[in-house]
Amino acid sequence: MTKWWLLAAMLTGLTSTTLVADEADEADVDYLELASLMLKDNNLERAETALSQVNREREGFDLQRFHVVSGLLQVRKGENQAAIDAFQAAKKLGEVDAVINVYLAQSAFALEQYALVIESLNSAGERVARIPSVYHMRGQAHWLLKQHDMAIAVMDQASLIFPADASFQRRKIFYLIELGLNSTAAELGQAYLEQHQADAADYVAIGNALRVSGNLILALRFLERAKLIFPHDADVTKSLAATYISNQSYHAAANLVHQLALSDPALLSEAAELYRRAGQRHLALTLNSQVEDQKQKLKQRLGLLIELQNYEQAASMEQDIKRVRIDDDENIQYALAYALFKVGDYEQAESYLSRITDTQLFQKAVEVRKIMADCADEPWRCQ
Repeated sequence: MTKWWLLAAMLTGLTSTTLVADEADEADVDYLELASLMLKDNNLERAETALSQVNREREGFDLQRFHVVSGLLQVRKGENQAAIDAFQAAKKLGEVDAVINVYLAQSAFALEQYALVIESLNSAGERVARIPSVYHMRGQAHWLLKQHDMAIAVMDQASLIFPADASFQRRKIFYLIELGLNSTAAELGQAYLEQHQADAADYVAIGNALRVSGNLILALRFLERAKLIFPHDADVTKSLAATYISNQSYHAAANLVHQLALSDPALLSEAAELYRRAGQRHLALTLNSQVEDQKQKLKQRLGLLIELQNYEQAASMEQDIKRVRIDDDENIQYALAYALFKVGDYEQAESYLSRITDTQLFQKAVEVRKIMADCADEPWRCQ
């Protein structure tokens, strides 16, 4: 009995000692430092767990650093508003490092809080004066706040600080185009293209921006030059064709898309459509015969044959159209009905007209029905 009591006492003492040691170890763990280390290793779950165990009541606890680490964690998680709240809480406790202000600006930008972006970058001060991305963020924040003069001034300042970086001059060109200052933008764009050995993408970007702004002449000037410099670049050719289409120069656009279709058959239908618009329907029909997509091919062919007044061939397409199951399309129904009417098959034409419910097509169907009725009464008028 005595030995048992002694063993129990020894075990109790050992357990008590272990608990005291565990409590001491627990007190010695710096969970804030642990969270910071986990964050550096990109172990976000463990960082979050460590932060949740931080004892804020601990003597000498660095609350500002806690908010900073919390903010950085939220940035990594993509929780921008939570990051903003944490960083702003840290700033209320005193000055923070410049990079924290940049992180705050980035989160604010993501949430379209552009005034806060500018305020945060101002707080970052001179320590971020040699970071190009900061100027882009600041300039775009001013631009989106409609502070256009400030946005352009930021681009000019950045161009002086980073003379070898063409991105600032490029962004300024697009700002000028958006403001409708196309001539100034074109002059600057020309200088930019000459100074920085621009690639095809630069020509396309400037040309497209000018096209969207409505200045087709300047857009064509840029893109035609690009076509001379990069004759085999598909994006240049597509952009030039799109600009010709906007200018209603369908023949020029058709030629360009036809060139592309030689290596990309998916563009044959588009080239055929452009030739149709240019009035070259027989050439359009020739290209249409090479289209691989049967539904697309038959839809386009039916329209072309009707435009060419080749109604017999158009009417003969009925079985092919049913085969590829596009006869539920009301535009196809009306086109077939019209072709059948023109070849005198009124009964079959009526079977398609009766299926039409679209408002505009229905009105056309009524007119065709009226003509068919007149033809039935006086056949000599329709011969």
